Amino acid sequence: MATYDGLFNALGLREWCNSGTSDAPMSMADLISKTSGDSAESSLWTIPFPSMDAFNAACSNFPQSRDLTQGLESGFLSVKDSLKVVLDPLTQPLSWMLSGAIDVMLSTPWWILIPLLLLVTWAVSRRWSVLLLVAITLCGLAFIDHYEYAMQTLAIIFVCALICVLLGVPIGIAMSRSDRLQRGVIPILDMLQTLPPFVYLIPLIFLFSVTEPKLYGIAVILYAIVPVIRLTDLGIRLVDKEVIEAADAFGMTPRQKLYGVQIPLALPNIMAGVNQTIMMSLAMVVIASMVSAPGLGILVLRGIRNLELGVGLVAGLGIVLLAVILDRVTKAALQRVNRAQN
Repeated sequence: MATYDGLFNALGLREWCNSGTSDAPMSMADLISKTSGDSAESSLWTIPFPSMDAFNAACSNFPQSRDLTQGLESGFLSVKDSLKVVLDPLTQPLSWMLSGAIDVMLSTPWWILIPLLLLVTWAVSRRWSVLLLVAITLCGLAFIDHYEYAMQTLAIIFVCALICVLLGVPIGIAMSRSDRLQRGVIPILDMLQTLPPFVYLIPLIFLFSVTEPKLYGIAVILYAIVPVIRLTDLGIRLVDKEVIEAADAFGMTPRQKLYGVQIPLALPNIMAGVNQTIMMSLAMVVIASMVSAPGLGILVLRGIRNLELGVGLVAGLGIVLLAVILDRVTKAALQRVNRAQN
């Protein structure tokens, strides 16, 4: 006798429960329970939680927990083709951008690309220490034949971080100007920020081919866009109200206040969001190597699969070095912004 037989008897559902009883053989657990004779009595100490499976043991027509997961999967698969018709044209430019950026980084000779990256570093940071750190890191990765992998990782980060900024900053600005929009978007951002990184890949694998760059590109963008949205919204909301009142006194339009007052004063927070977005993009690129994302993550994955300790450690050190130089460059740019405002 199952634990919750009495509940269905009291509700008058016993006939419904027995109506779908099948002649299929019992499961091994039921067979063992029946032969051991310990299914007749259950103490208060061992009573199971009233879950779907516990109810199913008392009523075979009651759905099990696996029916819930199978139903969710069937529902997703039923709308997959319709989603692909809509999402494929919208996301195809992302594949072109990622493929193009990787091709450009790999086809450009090192004696052009490395000086160009150093020139960008100097233009952004204007600090010799940061420039020296970037030069040593890039040359060191090239010296141990990890140059192509590092360039692939940088290309993905550049494209995904740029898209995150282009999408996240306007969303953050819109949130700062509407409390209702903020209340609606915050739960979505909370969900994106708390989902485990691997969960982002599950629905995308069903929607797109593993060979398509947009598969890992969308995962990186969804994972990394949250900080720039939050900090843009926060930065604009933290602008001193007296400054806004002064702008109103001068007769500035909302657009003039936004571009002439609010965004410049919120720029330190926005740059902090860009820094966090770049760091999260790098973290997700490594995880996305499981779905064919190129770069140093491929070597880390190879080290795990083949138990090649040296390969995994060296590639992991390369990822750490890339994270350090990206962090230092963006923080140096943030310090320049702060000094300019002060």
